[in-house]
Order: sequence, then structure tokens, then C-alpha cells
Amino acid sequence: MKRCPNCQRVYADESLKFCRADGAPLAAVSPDLEGATLVKLPAAGEGPTELLGGGGGRTSSSLTRPLPPQGRRRRPPRAIDSLAVLPLSNETGEQQAEYLTDGITESIINSLSQLPKLRVVPRATVFRYKGAGADPLAAGRDLGVRAVLAGRMLQLGDQLVVSVELVDVALESQIWGEQYRHKHEGIFDLQERISREISTKLRLRLTGEERRRLAKRYTESTEAYHLYLKGRYYLNKRTTEWIKRGIEHLRRAIDLDPSYALAYAGLADAYAFLASSTGEQPPAEFYPKAAAAALKALELDEGLAEAHTSLGFFRLLYEWDFEAAAREFRRAVELNPSYANAHDGQSFYFKATGQHERALRACRKVQELDPLSLFASVSTAWAYYFARQYERAAEQNRRALDLDPRFFFAHWSLGLCHAVLGRLEEAAESLERAVEYSDDGVTFKAHLGYVYGLAGRRTEARLVLEEFGALAGRRYVSPYYPAIVHLGLGEHDRALEWLGRALEDRTGFLVFLRVEPMFDPLREDARFQELERRVGPPS
Repeated sequence: MKRCPNCQRVYADESLKFCRADGAPLAAVSPDLEGATLVKLPAAGEGPTELLGGGGGRTSSSLTRPLPPQGRRRRPPRAIDSLAVLPLSNETGEQQAEYLTDGITESIINSLSQLPKLRVVPRATVFRYKGAGADPLAAGRDLGVRAVLAGRMLQLGDQLVVSVELVDVALESQIWGEQYRHKHEGIFDLQERISREISTKLRLRLTGEERRRLAKRYTESTEAYHLYLKGRYYLNKRTTEWIKRGIEHLRRAIDLDPSYALAYAGLADAYAFLASSTGEQPPAEFYPKAAAAALKALELDEGLAEAHTSLGFFRLLYEWDFEAAAREFRRAVELNPSYANAHDGQSFYFKATGQHERALRACRKVQELDPLSLFASVSTAWAYYFARQYERAAEQNRRALDLDPRFFFAHWSLGLCHAVLGRLEEAAESLERAVEYSDDGVTFKAHLGYVYGLAGRRTEARLVLEEFGALAGRRYVSPYYPAIVHLGLGEHDRALEWLGRALEDRTGFLVFLRVEPMFDPLREDARFQELERRVGPPS
């Protein structure tokens, strides 16, 4: 005999491996049931497969329970509305298989995120548990979700063996577990089966359109898909060299399947990151490439929220077309309300246009969707900073640093909060950490030079300017960087000159010209007002 550890049903059929009611793996029955009278399993189609103990309906065993009276209907269990998919553990013994475990995890997240009734924790947050041997129940409580999917991948010959279990966090019990065996070329079937069975076990009632979304394939080429997974794996390392390597793989995937919309969306993300304010590559070279890739993705599949989001950032940060950016972000949210990056894009638009309360609401939505995201905390900090609520901004950055003391984006943002509050020594300390932990990131060094100037440490500020001059002979250095160092030194004419060059380069930072507190000393200058007019939007 076997019993289900979740619903406590007891089965006489020793060949059964999983509970027919909730899918949980069955366990051997404890000896205290040996004297119980068990009802025979009904034949297929006859009714519920549930066993009773005792002849009269009650029994001394805690593992058995009477059936409800004939004709009485049980209340259906409530659907589970939130899920975290933890990174699959790579137990193949091969580092090169890491892209596959990460890719399968990300694909399941993306697939289930399409379901409007289910909140799925984004990749950025769950991948903090990667390699940590996390307890699913503890992770679920940390993330505030009802259910957690955890699993591992092995390779036996030419077969992938993926074992997964779905855990109910509230009940501290397993909902379902399964093991899948597929060859590499069967990876699409594997991911589709897992996503479909999860939706069933979570008791989600899907429309026909939602079922089609779960089963959607963006390519029929297994080789192109593996190249896409490798490309995304490299992009997620977020350094220039790794991103360029990721671009190579995404291009190879597109060569194999020119209709692969998701690969084009990945290319758009890669180029946009390189062109961004912290990507330290020429915006005029890489932002148009990002836009072209996003537009191609949408030509192939208008329903890709990722591509709309990428295009929205291009419209906002490079074209300074605020209305077009708002439309793209709004469309992305409509297509996938669970896509945190789309809400973050909306927050960028609201920040740049001075709609501070709406910016904060969008940031809170991102934090709701992605509760442990360090970037979400810092994005919220920027919203408070632009709204001139500096202490609240500082608190958001400290929360991020509580989770990761080396998170240089939080040190950067915190340093500027200290600067505008006049705490220049603390500002310099925070920005020095940002420079150190980012391996001498030029963005952070520029803001450190700005603070050195404010603090009267003019020699150190000049050294930063000299370093930028030498560096510009070898690589791209945004004109925005010397502009703010000159601003800190009080050299307003030089600052305005460099800001004019930054405008010609279409530097992404300029989209926040109207709301950036650093520029308050320049606001009465007609030259600065002309810069504001050219960047927009209207006041």
C-alpha cells in the first residue's frame, strides 16, 4: 500500500507512483495502517480514486478519512496565483551545460508569465538562488509566493533527465513531482510539458488563447534555439565582452532561422545595454541597431512585450520622443502585465517627465513583481531622488546594499543622495566604493569627480578629467562625464560646452535634464534652457 503525503489518500495498487488526485509522489504506508479496511480502487472512469479506513467511516489512523456523504460536493481548491521558478540545478558535471539549465528555467518563466492570472517572479530575482542549494519553502516565503518549482538536470548518454517538484509554500507540502527524459532535440516538448502540467497543478483555468501561448514555439530549429539560449546566457553576465559574445550567438541563431522573433528581441536588448548610459559604448552606433532589431522582432511577432519595451527605451533615451516611448511601454504592459521590465520602462518615462507619483507607482509595481530585485530598489531610489525626497531615496539604496554590499549601482545612487544633502564626505566614500566594485566604471568615476569638485578636492577632480582625456584616445568616453566634473568644480561655461557635445552624441542621461538636481545651478542660464528645449519634453 502507498499513501499521498499531501492529501493522505491511501492506495492498494502498488504499481502507482503518483497520487491520482494531486500528482504528488506516493510513499510507502506506515505500519499503523495494517489493520485498516481499504476500499477497492474503482476502475478507470468509475469515480474518484480515494480509499477509506475502517468499515463504519471512522478509523484510528490519521492517514485515512471517510468519503463525503453521497451527493455532497466538495468546494474546489483555490487556484494558486503566484509562483517562483528556481534555477534548475546543473548536475551533468559539465560547466558547458549551464546555459541549458539556465535557458530551460528562463523559458519556463517566460512561458508562464504570459498567463494573466499568475504572478511569476522574474528571472533577475530567482537567479539570486542559483547554485545556493536553496530550500524551496524558505525561498517561497522570501519571495512572497504561494508555490515554488525546483528541479535538477542530469545527462545520461544522449538524453536529458529533468526532475522537478512543485511545492505549496502555504501548506508546506509537495503539490506534484515528475521526471522527464528527452533527447536534446526534444527540448521544446520538455519545456511545453512542464509549463502545461504546472498550469494544471496550480488549478488555473486557461482560455484557448492562454493555452496557445503556453504551447507557442518561436522557432522549430533546435540548433537555433540552443544558440539563442547560449546568447541569452552570455548577455546575462552584463559585461561588454560577454554581451558581444552573446550577440555573435544570437546572430548565428538568426542565420539559421531568419523568422526567429525572440532572437531579434534578444539582439535589441544586447545593443541597448551597450548603448545605455552605463554601457560605455557610442549611443549613435548601438541604439539604432537596437531599434532595428526590435522593429524586426515586432514585424515577425507584434505580440512580443520584450521588443516593445526595447523599442520604448530607444524612443525615450535616444530619440527623446516621449509620446512614442509611452505608447511602447503601455503596449508592453498590455501584452504582458507580469513583465517587470515593461513597468520599469514606464517608470523611466514618468521620471523623465517629472510625473513623480506615477513614477513611484510604477516602481512599486516592479518591486511587487520582482521583490528581491536590487535594480528595482535602485530604480525606486532614483524616483525618490528626482522627486527631491532624498532621505527616502537613500533608504531604498541602503535596502539594496543590505542584500548585496557590493552592488555598485546602489553605492552610486546613494552617493548622489549624500551629495545633494551636503554630506560630501559620505558621498565621496559611497562613490569610491561604486568605482571599486565596478572595476573603475567610467560612469561612477565621473560622478566621483563631480563630488570631489563640490568638496573642494580640486586636484583629485582634475585628475579625473585628465584620465578621461587619456582614455578618450583609446575608447568612447561620453561628453556627459567631463561636463559633470566641470559642474562640480563650479566651471559652468565648460560644463555647458561639454553638455552641448553630449547632446550631439544623444547621451541617454540627458533625458533626465529637467529633473536632475545636479543641474539646478544652471537652470537660469539661457544656454541650459536651450538644451532643455531641444531634449524636451515641454514643461
